[in-house]
Amino acid sequence: MSPLMKQVAWAVGALTVLVYTIEGGEYGTSDLLTQRDRKAALAQNVMDLELDVDSMRAELKAVTNDPVRLERMAREEWGMVRGEKELLYRVRSTPFRAP
Repeated sequence: MSPLMKQVAWAVGALTVLVYTIEGGEYGTSDLLTQRDRKAALAQNVMDLELDVDSMRAELKAVTNDPVRLERMAREEWGMVRGEKELLYRVRSTPFRAP
């Protein structure tokens, strides 16, 4: 084997070892980059969920401690009226047809 072929063989071997070191094994560079991106996406998801929880806690506190808000919710969402003094009128969106 000529000296040039030995150098080429060593260079190819060294390059193969270098590529395997960078990309080979269980967690190669591309896997680590994918995991980093996934970790960032999950962190953003956690922050969004924490904001949702905070807004829900504020809503719960407002509903349990503010009687005006509770009354407005009861009127708007469940159609409740106050005492005997108020009447609730319901309007149909489709015309009534007699049978």
